[in-house]
Amino acid sequence: MPSALLPPTAELCIQVVIIQPLDSGSKSHSFPHALVAGIERYPSGVTRRMSKARQAKRSKVKPFIKIVNYNHIMPTRYTLELEGLKNVITNDTFKEPSQREEAKKTVKKSLEERYTTGKNRWFFTPLRF
Repeated sequence: MPSALLPPTAELCIQVVIIQPLDSGSKSHSFPHALVAGIERYPSGVTRRMSKARQAKRSKVKPFIKIVNYNHIMPTRYTLELEGLKNVITNDTFKEPSQREEAKKTVKKSLEERYTTGKNRWFFTPLRF
């Protein structure tokens, strides 16, 4: 899944992963858009001296899922493969809050697993400009 940046809001750009691109739009959103997932709160730094419990607590990620217009996405050369999220996040996910929360939990589990294995470290650091 390609990675992208959302435009700056209050001097801040956000890294997201495009889960599902919808080039022709949909009934609820008539413009071309994408379903994206990203990190709202990044994991804190971890060192070897910390206890396992503290490392686990500081490795937590707070994700978000959103529908974003193509005009507000700047594609990057990076890719991030999150297996199984295409089936979890669909347009119907955003209709009911309980479905949205379940999708967020799945994304959180996937991102935390990715972080603890040490893959794609660039995605888990906030952008600095």
